[in-house]
Amino acid sequence: MKIREINAMRGPNYWSVRRHKLIVMVLDLEEMEQLPSNKIDGFPERLKALFPSMYSHRCSEGCEGGFFMRVDGGTWMGHIIEHIALEIQTLAGMDTGFGRTRGYGEEGVYSVVFSYIEEDAGRYAAEAAVKICEALIAGETYELEDDIQKMRELREEQRLGPSTGSIVEEAVSRGIPWIRLNKYSLCQLGYGANQKRIQATVTSETSSIGVELACDKEDTKYLLEQAEVDVPRGDIIRRERSLEAACNYVGYPLVIKPVDGNHGRGITVNIQNYNEALEGFNQAKESSKSGAIIVEKFITGEDYRLLVINNQLVAAAIRTPAHVIGDGKSTIQELIDEVNKDPRRGFGHENVLTKITVNDLTKTIIRDAGYTLDAIISKGEKLILKDTANLSTGGTAEDITDIVHPANVSMVERISKIIDLDICGVDIMTTDITKPLSETGGAVLEVNAGPGFRMHLAPTSGLPRNVAAPVIDKLFPRKGDTGRIPIIAITGTNGKTTTSRLIAHIAKMNGYRVGYTTSDGVYIQNRLLMKGDCTGPSSAEFVLKDPTVNLAVLECARGGLLRAGLGFKKCDIGIVTNVAADHLGLKGIHTVEQLAKVKGVIPETVLPDGYTILNADDDLVYEMRRTVECSVALFSMDENNPRIKALQRLNGITAVYENGYVTICRGEWKMRLMKAAQIPLTYGGKAKFMIQNVLAAILAANVQGISNEDIKAGLETFIPSAAQTPGRLNLFKFQNFSILLDYAHNAAGMRALKGFSDNLEASYKVCIIAGIGDRREEDNNMIGSIAAEMADEIIIRQDKRLRGKTEEELIKMLNDGIKKTNSTIKITIIPSEKEAITHAVNNAKKDSLIILCSDVVPDALALVQKFKAQEDSGEKIFAEQ
Repeated sequence: MKIREINAMRGPNYWSVRRHKLIVMVLDLEEMEQLPSNKIDGFPERLKALFPSMYSHRCSEGCEGGFFMRVDGGTWMGHIIEHIALEIQTLAGMDTGFGRTRGYGEEGVYSVVFSYIEEDAGRYAAEAAVKICEALIAGETYELEDDIQKMRELREEQRLGPSTGSIVEEAVSRGIPWIRLNKYSLCQLGYGANQKRIQATVTSETSSIGVELACDKEDTKYLLEQAEVDVPRGDIIRRERSLEAACNYVGYPLVIKPVDGNHGRGITVNIQNYNEALEGFNQAKESSKSGAIIVEKFITGEDYRLLVINNQLVAAAIRTPAHVIGDGKSTIQELIDEVNKDPRRGFGHENVLTKITVNDLTKTIIRDAGYTLDAIISKGEKLILKDTANLSTGGTAEDITDIVHPANVSMVERISKIIDLDICGVDIMTTDITKPLSETGGAVLEVNAGPGFRMHLAPTSGLPRNVAAPVIDKLFPRKGDTGRIPIIAITGTNGKTTTSRLIAHIAKMNGYRVGYTTSDGVYIQNRLLMKGDCTGPSSAEFVLKDPTVNLAVLECARGGLLRAGLGFKKCDIGIVTNVAADHLGLKGIHTVEQLAKVKGVIPETVLPDGYTILNADDDLVYEMRRTVECSVALFSMDENNPRIKALQRLNGITAVYENGYVTICRGEWKMRLMKAAQIPLTYGGKAKFMIQNVLAAILAANVQGISNEDIKAGLETFIPSAAQTPGRLNLFKFQNFSILLDYAHNAAGMRALKGFSDNLEASYKVCIIAGIGDRREEDNNMIGSIAAEMADEIIIRQDKRLRGKTEEELIKMLNDGIKKTNSTIKITIIPSEKEAITHAVNNAKKDSLIILCSDVVPDALALVQKFKAQEDSGEKIFAEQ
């Protein structure tokens, strides 16, 4: 078996609009296509022995054991690999269960699709599942636990921490979109100009001064002392020679820690003498960036963490360091092992508790207590194993929010304002949190910026607290605020780029700060920031991450949808211009109906209160209305189209071309915008397919709330040119001939180009075309055939990339199509596009038209513009070939 490719979906996709996180593996079964599971001796038994937990897989049988029934009866290896990939993820602590395996359109080749929790672990699961299956087929032993542990490690490397994850989950539950901005915990909530950011539990609204103060324990303690907050007596030193005097001033027992430490690093507690103090000083030095060390009174009592968000106490917990309690029989190591058997404990953050690890610090603490790991401690004796109570080191937490004394509540809320933190954790040591600190002799030990939420989200005992909710309340205080910006998504076979550009232009004219993606690049307020085909998910995210943008217009092509899914989860307006045969035979898409399903992802992602805009003249596009959850608006070149009439009778919104006008209809009431012939983009009404693009664009602008007057102004000022619409009907008029440059690259596009060029007066027409290597033979035949219909002479050039076919193969495909239509037409073969254009210009007849179909638009435009500039300046334009 051979893996051809593995892709990770990260948004709505061809396989599922609602399940965004899918691995899609293209798997060639090779000789195993002839060997289903029931034809391999012992395979079902070996599979069940290795994965007894797979009994829970119901599969299509709909009952427990259903999958094993399929295996016993005979199923193909792609299906089995799908289930193995799901099961090993679950065994690694990532419980997930969606999968499907479908034919790729080639004998023995399948798309194996399954859900994932973390992408790297999902990719690993795909490869591991194939290896496991091969071992089971061969009857070889397989070390499954190695894969499970590797996926656990990949999960911990990639997953968001509990704190960040809880905030993101709360945001998602409120319809707030999010984007991860780096591989750590920096995340964006909302889009564009309405975004907020979080990094763990620090937000874009957190005071930088507050963070600096909290990280400087000396300044924190000073400010709290000045505010009459109970803090331990202490001193700040930097050199060992000052240590003894500080110890005498503070008095034993004491604690030593770095001024700028965090997460419990470098802290030594309950120091009873100078030798212990010296050791603690050296440890603190290693963790201190500034070199400043705190020596302060060790306060006896319990360790409490009080969490304050937006100056209000939202949760409190009592924390206990990792420990064991002796039974008089077991060694310390055996006691640790027993504690780690608790099903609530796991690797990293996979469970509510973390397993206790024995590291050098643990061994030191045990040794200082007079024991070794092999020692047996008396029954009931409690042995602390870590120097801090952090859950990440195996500690436990009990929620005590409801019993905190009001005086202590008031104190910590006041502290959050003193230090100026919107989210802070206040560490208190006291013998009784139900009493004011002034009565117990307790003290505030620290104020933490970016406090962890895990102990409050999933305490060992007590009530869990949704502490992420007040964070979102603060970042998005208005009810129903999702941090979104309007998103208009456009797809289809042809017309996507022009429609996108026109909508962006109209919106910009109406005062929006627009970011838009096209097959030419990414634009922010008409400034080109990324060049090339930018119609995929990463380009969409580029726009949605830009904090200057308050409206996004996103062209969404087939390639990005199949490679990774959409770069956004929902849009406000979804447009499908048309669906025609293009790119068939690629990525498992072999029919125009399958292509329509790919394009249909866009309408299905429109928000319920949004609009999907569909071409009522296209049967496949019109059918997409059946799967949407939003309102539908239709456009048509025929005002009497029955589909248009039916929607108008339901008081729906439509756009039609009628009596020479582009018209928006609300119900049956017409609102004529302007004559199509007066819209520059239509070239006096000659470019009929451009009128279709205009209809889609004006509908989008209308439902977005832009007035008809502003829409009309946008149409009047959108001038087709190399600047506004590069590669889309760019007409250059020279003294003796004209050049029409267009990105037509499929049969539908060529037919539209022919319809336009037929309306242009010319004494002779030359068409420059190229075969496309990743298209079917019949597609290239059709390009040649249509070119022969529109021109008197054809020049065959070559694309920069042959895409899997030879030059000779492509020329033959075009020739076959040309000859079928016109066997006597003149054909010249010039592989270089530059040389082909130059040849056509040098040999142009008077009043002729050169129709240039280009795939690398910028290069072709630059050359044509160079020739035009030469002519305008009086130079001879006929360059050497």
